[in-house]
Amino acid sequence: MLNALKPQPADKILQLIQMFKDDPRATKIDLGVGVYKDATGLTPVMRAVKAAEKQLWEVETTKTYTGLAGEPAYNAAMAQMILDGCVAADRLASVATPGGTGAIRQALELIKLAAPAATIWLSNPTWPNHPSIIRYLGMAMTEYRYFDASTGTVDFAGMLADLAGVKPGDVVLLHGCCHNPTGANLTLDQWAQVADLLNAKAAIPFIDLAYQGFGDGLEADAAPTRLIASRCPEVLIAASCSKNFGIYRERTGVLIAISPEAGMRATTQGNLAFLNRQNFSFPPDHGARLVTMILNDPRLTAEWKAELEEVRQNMLTLRQNLADALRAATNSDRFDFVASHRGMFSRLGLTPEQVETLRADHGIYMVGDSRINIAGLNAKTVPILARAVAQVIG
Repeated sequence: MLNALKPQPADKILQLIQMFKDDPRATKIDLGVGVYKDATGLTPVMRAVKAAEKQLWEVETTKTYTGLAGEPAYNAAMAQMILDGCVAADRLASVATPGGTGAIRQALELIKLAAPAATIWLSNPTWPNHPSIIRYLGMAMTEYRYFDASTGTVDFAGMLADLAGVKPGDVVLLHGCCHNPTGANLTLDQWAQVADLLNAKAAIPFIDLAYQGFGDGLEADAAPTRLIASRCPEVLIAASCSKNFGIYRERTGVLIAISPEAGMRATTQGNLAFLNRQNFSFPPDHGARLVTMILNDPRLTAEWKAELEEVRQNMLTLRQNLADALRAATNSDRFDFVASHRGMFSRLGLTPEQVETLRADHGIYMVGDSRINIAGLNAKTVPILARAVAQVIG
């Protein structure tokens, strides 16, 4: 049987990680992998997470399975953090998932179960795992314009023009904040226009919320999702705790499905639990329990929010420093947009050939489309990157 398998194309980011590991240069810089790092290059365990783990070690009495949907307290805490009561609780169905990727996969499985003929609309560009999973599931997909590489801003006119082709029942995948890979976000007014368009087209918004708290703050980053949730009758939300709680390896996510009316919730919840059962049965609990403890303890919540704000402010400082350094090195405002982007990522607008030159000649690693992880920089490496970019663009 196994002889019939064909080699799969290498994951470009995982391939980049390996190339970085194999590079012997002490001066190499990793801007590829989407993981937050502090100034020392470490992805630290948050203080609130450490405190919650210590508490859990002292009081936990069993490692038996949790429910198919995860612990109700976790689902409720996540719904509160994301939606803050903007939708009646009796319209919300939710399940815990293995990370944000697991939530996206379960959302797509739900769409396939409920509306197999639906087309999934993706921003161009988007996170590569989006089209990869959709393609693997054999679902129809198409793209809408999103990013203007020449200005480093959202191509909103192009986005609206493309979404005008959405059919009733289609699903439009939207990045809730800190767009990956571009870092360019819609304004709240633009979000409202998107909501109106989707409602007019009878289409369903599907929000990928992987970076709440990394952009403009917990509440500001949730505002677009809350706007969509309060205006659209049906909404899917896939959220991750990997970044904002720093628990990447604990694989902690949630999928929330908003039904048009309370009477539909039980059936939606039952189908979500069914899909969990078919995939992994009971979701992992350790990370989810830590998140629940943090969000339900005012002291731990305050500690976590303070540290998350430190992370956010660090990335904003790095953005501004990089924009300033690039302006000085290139003697132009070509890269000023980096300061206005949010989250971990920005696309510099370099060609694949220029990206390869950065890797080969300077030991600077980034994804081929010139997406960089801002958090991979520090005060020492910002000017190094700026000078190298200035050299490769001539």
